[in-house]
Amino acid sequence: MEERPVDEFDYGRAVYEPLTQSVRQLIDATIRTEVGEDTVAKVQALVDEGARLLSERLVPESFGVQYTRDGRGMPWGNAIIGLRNPIAPPLVIERNRDGSVWCDVELGAAYEGPPGCLHGGISALILDQLLGATAHRPAQPAFTGTLTVRYQRPTRLGRVHGEARVVRHDGVKTYAVGHLENGEGIMVVAEGVFVRPAGRA
Repeated sequence: MEERPVDEFDYGRAVYEPLTQSVRQLIDATIRTEVGEDTVAKVQALVDEGARLLSERLVPESFGVQYTRDGRGMPWGNAIIGLRNPIAPPLVIERNRDGSVWCDVELGAAYEGPPGCLHGGISALILDQLLGATAHRPAQPAFTGTLTVRYQRPTRLGRVHGEARVVRHDGVKTYAVGHLENGEGIMVVAEGVFVRPAGRA
């Protein structure tokens, strides 16, 4: 077994993030390619060999949230922010001083619903993550209770900007709002109620 350096976070990022990005490129190319069957067969054989090599050592079941020795969380299997998850855009969430959050993300062929447009379920997934991020307090995780999404117009694939903020707290519940927009204006808006487990209010 290879010995890992003390900084497991940076080590993991350096080793696995380039692989994840390569698989993202493979997903995009798989969707949009028009090569012939011989080339497809060659690529499939290479992908199968890659999967076999990576499967020689796996964590059991899901990745979950793993922690470095100094307690730094690594939610790298997450479907939206996962550094090791090639289906994640990935979302990089920035936090403002007032606790509100925002992100800019490029969404391509892998996230298409209607032709040329973002799938509505992906919009909801991104907004759930954004609203949850702003509802979260240090040492007080909050889980989605309800999420209401309103689609105001189709969202073209490409660069999307998202924002979310808390509007109020009520006991164990936090109420948050957010939206997705692009150069054409606000496309999708959401309201959510996030609940902290009993004893964490």
